Order: sequence, then structure tokens, then C-alpha cells
Amino acid sequence: MGDFSQELFFGAGSLAELFSLVTGRVLVVTDGGIVRAGHVERVLQGLAEAEAVEEVQVYEEVQENPTESEVARCAEFARAMNPDVVVGLGGGSALDTAKGILFLLSGGGVMSDYEGRGRGRGAMLPFVAIPTTAGTGSECQSFAILSRDGSGEKMACGDVRALAKVVILDPELTESMPLEVARLTALDALSHAVESVVCRVRTEESQGYACEAFRRMEPVMEAVLRGEASLAQRGEMLIGAALAGRAIEASMLGAAHAMANPLTANFGLAHGRAVMTVLPEVMRWNEGEVGAIYERLRPNLVEWVEGLRALVEWEPVEVEVGKIEQLAVEAARQWTGKFNPRALGVGDFKRLYERALTGV
Repeated sequence: MGDFSQELFFGAGSLAELFSLVTGRVLVVTDGGIVRAGHVERVLQGLAEAEAVEEVQVYEEVQENPTESEVARCAEFARAMNPDVVVGLGGGSALDTAKGILFLLSGGGVMSDYEGRGRGRGAMLPFVAIPTTAGTGSECQSFAILSRDGSGEKMACGDVRALAKVVILDPELTESMPLEVARLTALDALSHAVESVVCRVRTEESQGYACEAFRRMEPVMEAVLRGEASLAQRGEMLIGAALAGRAIEASMLGAAHAMANPLTANFGLAHGRAVMTVLPEVMRWNEGEVGAIYERLRPNLVEWVEGLRALVEWEPVEVEVGKIEQLAVEAARQWTGKFNPRALGVGDFKRLYERALTGV
């Protein structure tokens, strides 16, 4: 069950709320793309004028799909600074890296020590989450999703103390997203709502968040995918993604995410594309168990999702047939698959991969 004792600011220009909220030494965790977009400069200018802020340092080396060792490097930077508050500015990778260092600063060790739920040690620093993409919902989750060194396997490290104390959802910050990033993150957010609403551990609370997330995202999804979204529509996408993040925090995901992670680890496929490659087939697998829930979201939901995927005109994912067995074995090891409403074994994952990747 999620503990959403968060202060949330939403709306164009809400970034300005940050400057009166933070005090002392502020560490901003971000990536080079966010620096180039000018968002870091906006934050630095605002913090420079804040009387209660003593020092600001920026860590801008966040990488996509951050690994254990990359988070450890960020933690070393943070220890040298000794911040009073951590600000995560960027997409899911920046926010997950920021959450990861909360564990290491408070409890030491390495990130694998914290795999699972509730293994944090000590008091964690206050965390402010400012997403610049409308997709992962990481701002409303207490889990840092990281990649294992070497294998690239996804690892979830969660503790309610790592949940952001403040979330700022300013759609102006999403206007700098390249179209492909906007598409990938929007479809990822949609998959979060669709998977969490039917997952095995769903609750009335989590379904409420998932349904409201879908209600926000559905009317604006096509505009986002076409690159035609207005600022108001971007705002709906942003709040929808955050609500879907809350749905995950209050429940879990399912087999589509279990199948997506091996595609990303083995073939470098962007997460949003990996999820959408397999989501329709997973939904068909689930329909016998939870078709009525899908229908309540939208009639012919699977076909609608396939239509959205067609809008982006991606080339088919090419995977050698001989690799599908390996993918299936890896998918069966993923924690999210255990929460799928209809159980799957290695053979089931193999058949779903075959249908999704080859159409057979």
C-alpha cells in the first residue's frame, strides 16, 4: 500500500515553488541533456536568489538505465558535498539515480544490499522530484529501478523513506523533449496504468489511481504521439504519468514489463518501445482473467493500444528466433511477472515473445 505523504505542485510555472522550499546545501542530480535544454540554468538562477540556500552543486553525469556503479559514483560526489537536500531533475534515470544515492548516503554499502522493499537504513535526506518527461512516474514511487553491473538485469530497491517529499509537475519542462522521447515516455506511462490496474495485488486504491491516470492520458495520447500536444495536453500527460506511478507504488506491474526488461538488456531497446512491443500480446493473454477491467477502461482496449503503437511507425524489432528462448528464461526471472493476473512460465513467455516479435 502506498504512503503518499507528498506535497505536489502542478501547473505551468510551478518550478518556481522549488526556490522557497529548499534550504542549506542543495544537490541537483540530472543529465547532460537537461543541462543543454536550459532547465538546470533555470534552477540555478532561482536557487541563487533564494536566501535560505547556502550552496548548490550539480551532478550531471546521469546515464540512461543507470547501473549500480553509476549510482555509486554519484553517491561519492554527494558525500564530498554533504548536501541537506537532493533534487532530482530529469527523466526516470535522473530520479532513480537520485533515489539510489539516498540509500547509499544513509546506509552505506552497495545498491544490491537494498534490493527489495524496506531495506533502507537510517534517516534519508529530503528528496524533491522534478520530472522533465511524462512517463516513468518515478516521482511518485519509492523504488529506484537500476541495472545490475554486467548483466543489465533490472533491480528494484524500494523504501518508503526514499519517496520524494515534494513533487513538482511543471509541463513547461516537458516542452524540450524530442518527439521520440515524448512518444516513448507517454506509451510507458500508459503501460503503467494498463498493467497496474489488473495486476494480481491490485487494490481499490491502486485501481483508483490507475483509472484516473488513464482518464487523463487517453484523450491526449494521440496528440502527444503526433507531436501536436498543447501545453495543457502536456500537463494532462504529466499528471497522468504521476498518477500511474502512484498506482504502481500501491500495487505492482505485470508480464509486459517482465518481458520488456530482457529486450532492453540484450538489445538496447528503449524501455517504452520494449514494453509496447509486447504489451498487446500480454493483454490478450490476460483477457480471460481481467477482460472486464480492460473493457471498463475503454472498449476494444487492445486494438486501441495497437493503433497507438502504429502511429509511431517504428520498424519491427528484429530478434533471432534462437534468442527467444533466452529472453523467455530471463523474463521468467523478473519480479514484475510474478504479479501478472494470469500466471506464466518460461514456455508461455516464449510463445508471447514469438507472437510479439514474429507474428507467429
